[in-house]
Amino acid sequence: MTTVGIDLGSRAIKVVAFSCGEIVGSEVVESSYEPHRQALGMVEKYNGAKVVATGYGRHLATKHFADKAITEIKAHAKGSRYHYPECRTIIDVGGQDSKVISLGVDGSVSKFQMNDKCAAGTGRFLEIMAASLGYTLEEFAAVGKKAQKDVPINSMCAVFAESEVVSLRNRGTPPEEISRAIHLSIAERLSNMVERLGIEGEVVFTGGVARNQLLVDLLGERLRQRVNVPVAPELTGAL
Repeated sequence: MTTVGIDLGSRAIKVVAFSCGEIVGSEVVESSYEPHRQALGMVEKYNGAKVVATGYGRHLATKHFADKAITEIKAHAKGSRYHYPECRTIIDVGGQDSKVISLGVDGSVSKFQMNDKCAAGTGRFLEIMAASLGYTLEEFAAVGKKAQKDVPINSMCAVFAESEVVSLRNRGTPPEEISRAIHLSIAERLSNMVERLGIEGEVVFTGGVARNQLLVDLLGERLRQRVNVPVAPELTGAL
């Protein structure tokens, strides 16, 4: 029997179809005004499948069509262990929040920490910073790899950090150094969250922001160990 996992996130809806221990289908779309209607259309093609929902809109999904809902914490734990069975530490960065999850030896969630009160350290924060310099997200990460030195960004508030970026730009700081500074500030914030919980075993980075290789590299440097990224990190919760 096919099971469909659907992650109704703040910025996107992700679907994974799972059958006989294998992924048999997946899809990602941007969220609209009525995400539950979008989500229903995405799962209808898997007629008769059991549907499990997670993410911000999981309760809306169970109200309209899903058979069951689980928390994002549990979903990312299960999805990460599918790809990396020895995983014990998970960093998940989505559009509007970031979280760190510690797992026990058996894969159960032992503790976690979330940053969901501001944009700092999220995909949205990166979007704002990239736009302030006239880059797309992909361009922003690529240009940051060319930096020759580190420049500090002191504020992790999206509003104040943007003001710092404007000041750096007006002083003639090269855009590659500004990009690296922003990525470095996010890496430091995330690594601090990890260190407060304590690193256990393999580290896995999930969520759409995990596609940013510069951030992955900087996190690895700060944590002094390899940071694993699934092939499609944004699908981990739905999986």
